[in-house]
This record gives sequence, structure tokens and C-alpha cells, in this order.
Amino acid sequence: MSDENGRKKRSWLRISIEYGIYLVLILLCVFWVPEHVVQRTKVDGSSMESTFSDEESLLVEKVSYHFTDPSRYDIVVFYPEGRDSDEYFVKRIYGLPGETVQIIGKRIYINGEMISDDYAKDGVMDEAGIAAEPVKLAEDEYFVLGDNRTVSKDSRDPTVGPVKKENIDGHVVLRIWPLNKFGTL
Repeated sequence: MSDENGRKKRSWLRISIEYGIYLVLILLCVFWVPEHVVQRTKVDGSSMESTFSDEESLLVEKVSYHFTDPSRYDIVVFYPEGRDSDEYFVKRIYGLPGETVQIIGKRIYINGEMISDDYAKDGVMDEAGIAAEPVKLAEDEYFVLGDNRTVSKDSRDPTVGPVKKENIDGHVVLRIWPLNKFGTL
């Protein structure tokens, strides 16, 4: 009889440990993974058209920028007012740390040389904003633009300006909704 009680206690102990492990894994997936690894985000507005439309859902990975720096033309999610704010933007990187950015007409110049701008919706840029004059980026700053330049609030706007690396939350890697546009970027 005592052997049977020992088995019951062990089986209950084993079950309790298994449920405990499952609970920890669920809590990690619900709270830690979205904060530190990968997160779903939703496009709000038309500032990234034609690349993204309003209400599309994206996956943002948050790990790689701890090991490498963002690259030109990466699409990032960042907090324009710092990480204490709930407001975030989705934009494309054009200027990298240490570079000088200037917009003349519809053209973007980095360190005095015109760069390719294949992402601007309809090739339109109606306003240079603060980049009408050369903008020298600090060693931790990036210059970002929305693809739909006529409505985008981006680094050209003095209230946004250059984006500090610490305020970049992650790199957009996948469109997950709508399903007919599902895929990597």
C-alpha cells in the first residue's frame, strides 16, 4: 500500500512540475517574447504607401539590432518621443550615423551624393523640411522617411527629427495581414 501511495505522490509531483513548466512557457510567450524578440504591429495611416496600407499587420523582430546596426532602406519601428511613449512610427531608414543628409527638390543626398530613392510613392517629395539644409547625424542617429512623402511625419519634421538608435524598437521582417500580401519584405 505504501508503494502505491509513493507512486501517486510522484505522479502528482510530476504532473505539477509539467504544468508549472507549461505555465512558465506560456507566460514567456505572452509577456517576454513580444517585448524582446518578435512582436506583431499594425500600420496606422497611409505614410508608408505603396509599401504598406492602413490596417496591415506586420511582424517586427527585435533581436538583430542588438548585434548589428540598421542598414539603409531597412523598415523600422521606432518611438519618436522615446520609449516612454505609446506612439510608434513605421518608416524607412535613409541616413546612417555620421552621415550628412540633405534633400534638394525630390532628391536625397547623403554626404553630397545623390542616392537611389526607389521607394517614394509616385516619386513625389513635396517638402524637404529640416533637410532643406544639411543635417549632420550623430553617431547614434538615423534619418527616416515614410514612403508616402506627402503625408508622412518623419525625420524631415522638426518634432521628429533624426531618430536615436535607442528609440528603434525593431526591424519589420514580415507582412502577416492581409493574407493575399503575406510575405517577407
